[in-house]
Amino acid sequence: MDRRTFLGIALSAPVLGEAVPAFGQAPPARKPASPAAPPSKPPAAPPAAAGVPWTQWGGPHRNFQTEATGIKDVWPASGPRVVWKRALGDGYSAPVVEDGVLYTMYGRPKEEVVIAVNAETGETLWERRSSMGYDSQAPEMGNGPYASPLIAGDRLITAGVAGKLQCFEKRTGKLLWTQELWGTHQGSQLAYGYASSPIAFRDLVIVPVGAPGKSIMAFKQADGGVAWGKLDFGNVYSSPVLINVSGLEQLAVLMDGAILAVNPHNGDEQWEVPFKALYSIAVATPLWSPQDNLLFVSSEYDGGAKVIELRREGLQTRATELWSSNRLRLHHGNAMRVGDVIYFSSGGKGSQPILSAVEARSGKIVWQERSIGKATFVQADGKLITLDGDGTLMIAYPSPQGFRVAAKAPLLTSLAWTPPVLVGSRAYLRDRRTMMAVDLS
Repeated sequence: MDRRTFLGIALSAPVLGEAVPAFGQAPPARKPASPAAPPSKPPAAPPAAAGVPWTQWGGPHRNFQTEATGIKDVWPASGPRVVWKRALGDGYSAPVVEDGVLYTMYGRPKEEVVIAVNAETGETLWERRSSMGYDSQAPEMGNGPYASPLIAGDRLITAGVAGKLQCFEKRTGKLLWTQELWGTHQGSQLAYGYASSPIAFRDLVIVPVGAPGKSIMAFKQADGGVAWGKLDFGNVYSSPVLINVSGLEQLAVLMDGAILAVNPHNGDEQWEVPFKALYSIAVATPLWSPQDNLLFVSSEYDGGAKVIELRREGLQTRATELWSSNRLRLHHGNAMRVGDVIYFSSGGKGSQPILSAVEARSGKIVWQERSIGKATFVQADGKLITLDGDGTLMIAYPSPQGFRVAAKAPLLTSLAWTPPVLVGSRAYLRDRRTMMAVDLS
């Protein structure tokens, strides 16, 4: 099978066994397009929709869980009410939503665009374009961007597919600062581009970079200045998460060759466990379970899956691998834990993905279901809002007995790899070229 008939990130990948050509040097420098001048008077913000804001990759807690209620599990034959639907340029960047404004990114030929949209109507409020000279190795799957923006106070921070980290004034789109992760900082130039979503910690923004001596870097939100850079791992496509191990704040990061954690204050390494995916293609975000301090990590490309138990010992953390399996492989998307079971789509790299239920502590496969392909999830109101890769939205109740789908409707098309975003009862969905808002109340 041609590798490009089934791959992509949100995300993308080559076929196991095929070599990935080295990128070598960074693409030739291009003079960045000047951002459009901000309007003399900032656009009025739309009325804020009820619900917890979704300000980063993975939502308010970066774990795809939110405190929404009132989600119905019975829909008319036509499906849930579509509030608006609009065309959007290429890409898989998951939206963020706050105070009635939705922010995301999309691609155009040789350009990347950051866009602010009225979350109630879908109308564009502002756009800011910048030049981008990177070309993916799977062009029919798109050229990104992949990363989700980050709302940090009055700022919006984005990571482009060629490693351009930018900070904008949230209200107007005025460009405040830029850092070139590939150029200035010599970060890992991956075959399918940069895909890690930035994370905020206090007055910092932290991103994986994959440069020698600067595997992970922290920048000051105010002016983009470097706060710290540490370690010597190459980068992958995964996004980091903040965790708390019995009072110890840590940033868990999947890098090329290890799952590890650093002190977010200064970048000092806290612990490390080997984890390696071929071609550096590890995409999914690690899943943290604070109730029992278990961290789940998984990838395709011979990475497999494992669960690590973390225990605080004084000011140190002991990391113990509880189990590993090469049979379980989360290609892209996200995993969700409900009770003692982890649910995720295993496989899909040239084979049929299988929705899998796995005991968190033992790794025992409880059940596997082939009728649902690659899927992404948001947990709210005791339900899993589920979107499969073909664009079918579902309301489901997972359990050790099975995956009961209470409602489903085909709303998007293929390559619907971007996880749903939920603010109140409003779901925001995206496939490669379309975005829509759906009322689930």
